[in-house]
Amino acid sequence: MTEVKREVFGQMPQAEGGGVVEKFVLKSDSMKVEILSLGCIIAALETKGRDGEFSDVVLGFDTLEGYLREHPYFGATVGRVANRIAKGRFTVDGKEYQLFLNNGPNSLHGGARGFDKVLWSPQVLPNGVCFFRLSPDGEEGYPGDLKVWVTYTLSGGELAINYRAQTSKTTPINLTNHAYFNLAGQGSQDIYNHEISIEADSYLPVDETKIPTGEVAAVQGTSFDLRQPVELGKHLQKFHLDGFDHNFCLQQAQARRLVARARHPPTGRAMEVHTTQPGIQFYTGNNLDGSLRGKGAVAYPKHSAFCLETQNWPDAVNKPHFPSALLRPGEEYNHTTWLVFNTA
Repeated sequence: MTEVKREVFGQMPQAEGGGVVEKFVLKSDSMKVEILSLGCIIAALETKGRDGEFSDVVLGFDTLEGYLREHPYFGATVGRVANRIAKGRFTVDGKEYQLFLNNGPNSLHGGARGFDKVLWSPQVLPNGVCFFRLSPDGEEGYPGDLKVWVTYTLSGGELAINYRAQTSKTTPINLTNHAYFNLAGQGSQDIYNHEISIEADSYLPVDETKIPTGEVAAVQGTSFDLRQPVELGKHLQKFHLDGFDHNFCLQQAQARRLVARARHPPTGRAMEVHTTQPGIQFYTGNNLDGSLRGKGAVAYPKHSAFCLETQNWPDAVNKPHFPSALLRPGEEYNHTTWLVFNTA
């Protein structure tokens, strides 16, 4: 049985249009998840360790003020297009669109005020919550009125996130959740003792601005071969890596499949990622620098969390040989990602 509660989390500033931010608490026997109506943010995710004790395993803030200041998308739903679009530029049906550049020469995670920074309309479900918003034609430079539904449902140790969208004009779309995980518990110093595996035979090499070069490279014989579990700290050392921030190319199938696993042997906490998406961005918190103080006023240093963001491939709108990122009128965008927590 899943229990769903709603409470007031805070009030948006007048400059942001005011409005009440609500928090939805989803609770099962083995898990508790807190989700905000601001950016559909996963603000807390508590799961049991081998000892039966609950720990919060996602980075974030105790209060709304933390989320209203600049932060690296902790727990948020990002869109209209997650990840990077080269030079913030793309062409659809012969018309060129220019987006705001918020990541060096590129557009990242939907622009200056993406889906992570706006209030969504919630509807409580028996086992979760569904958030809706209309992204108007021209918002952040994107074409078409886009209706978007993001639904979180909890069943035992499984959190499902479903994304649906419909558009009035052809538009690129790529929705994901940007939760930062540390299975030792948020606020732990690093993720070096985590074991990670990703079911991908290839990955996308990137240029110095993190845009894919267009090559789809085999992982075989490289530091990107994570098909067997690796202990992260040792793996980064062995290959002299600063960390990962790359898209791994998954088997092309619309069906649910297991694509990644993370395990923290000391606590026994384990997480599986299942998805219908064609890609997953593995990011090891390389840009965290200890300057942000999160829950319990704890600092979040470099490599203190990882993200496994299920997605379409970055810059797909400018790469014809990548899976298509375009949604056309009359079609429905529909993808689901499942996060499954257990103790191993």
